[in-house]
Amino acid sequence: MKIKLIYPRWKKLDGQTEFNLPPHGPVVFAAALPDYVEVDFVDENMQSFSYDDPVDLVCISMMLTSQVKRGWEIADTYRSRGIKVLFGGISTMLHAEETMLHADSVFMGEAEGHMEEVLDDFARGGMKKLYNFMNQQPDTELIGPARRDLYNRDLYYHKGVQMVDLFHASRGCKFNCYPCAVSFLGGRRFRARPFDRIAEELDTIDNNRLFVVDNTLAQDKEWTKELFRTMIPFKKNWCSHTISDDPDVLDLAAQAGSWYVYQAVFDTSDYIKERVKRYHDYGISVEGTILLGMDNQTEDDIMRLLDFLGEINLDLAEFTILTPFPETKAYDDMLKEGRIFDHDWNHYTADRAVYKPRHMSPERLQELYEYAWESFYDTETQEQKMFRLMMKVVEREIAAGTYRKPRVDLMESSFGRVVDR
Repeated sequence: MKIKLIYPRWKKLDGQTEFNLPPHGPVVFAAALPDYVEVDFVDENMQSFSYDDPVDLVCISMMLTSQVKRGWEIADTYRSRGIKVLFGGISTMLHAEETMLHADSVFMGEAEGHMEEVLDDFARGGMKKLYNFMNQQPDTELIGPARRDLYNRDLYYHKGVQMVDLFHASRGCKFNCYPCAVSFLGGRRFRARPFDRIAEELDTIDNNRLFVVDNTLAQDKEWTKELFRTMIPFKKNWCSHTISDDPDVLDLAAQAGSWYVYQAVFDTSDYIKERVKRYHDYGISVEGTILLGMDNQTEDDIMRLLDFLGEINLDLAEFTILTPFPETKAYDDMLKEGRIFDHDWNHYTADRAVYKPRHMSPERLQELYEYAWESFYDTETQEQKMFRLMMKVVEREIAAGTYRKPRVDLMESSFGRVVDR
């Protein structure tokens, strides 16, 4: 059986440094397929494809809400040619009802342990319209190494520098944050992968740089410490979401190669200031993630928050506008209150106001968002700050003897030349 696995393109955000990471969801899904399946993977952000290529089944994996309309368009074209289409992935689950209008079948949940049933049904010509395994989460022992062999590696470089590989050590999240859909997607129970399976996957990754995409590394302190002990021998440098600020945890994180963390900066408290300082004390850089447009934020609150960023010595900052994605409390509340005025999923990119904020107009929120980017990167551009962060990891790799020079054939301008010195 031949499957074409497609990751639909989406429009990148204006004004930000553009680079592309190898998508994680599709290759995790591919690892759950039976051995008899031949997979042709296409990342449409980087590659084109032909609808004329011979294929038995098309699988469309969607992560972002801003991918769904393009995914539906691809599916409609294939189905008009008599080719069956199966949808899966995060945004498929968030938009399942609409997606079913464009699909022969929609898969909800995690793929491990379930794909034999789906493909057996397909082979018999009786694939169900909906496979809902949301309440049948697989044993994490079944989660094997992602199929990174499906990537065209040459595509995932930025100015000659190889981008990070994505990797996960756990699923689920015990927290239930207001704008987040993770509790719906992965459940409220923290589900850790066995450490031997984690080590097995790390051993397959031929890349010194990782993005550990777990929802947070602050759910179980003892597990997190053992995770970092498991990672130390592999000499990877990695970024991640929040890590517990316990000194023992941070010390092990630094030993394991923690490069930088994404830390939500949600207020101007001493707690946030101390947390950022503590990361820095252990040699871990910080990219602040700043969400604008929450119901408790006035214009003055946002301006104070932006001033605060200059006081806490962030290495990078990423600003987003609160976006009411389906299956979040933010969406339910705002829909009930009639505050969502834009229902075009292509606009749900976290860089534009699609709802009426509580304390300002949508237009004013948009202005503040743009001002936030401009003010933070006023004296040094985002790319310059990213370069400094990259040089930090290059120095680490040189010291560890794991540094690989950039690809000369993929370099652009002086950025690559400086890294190569």
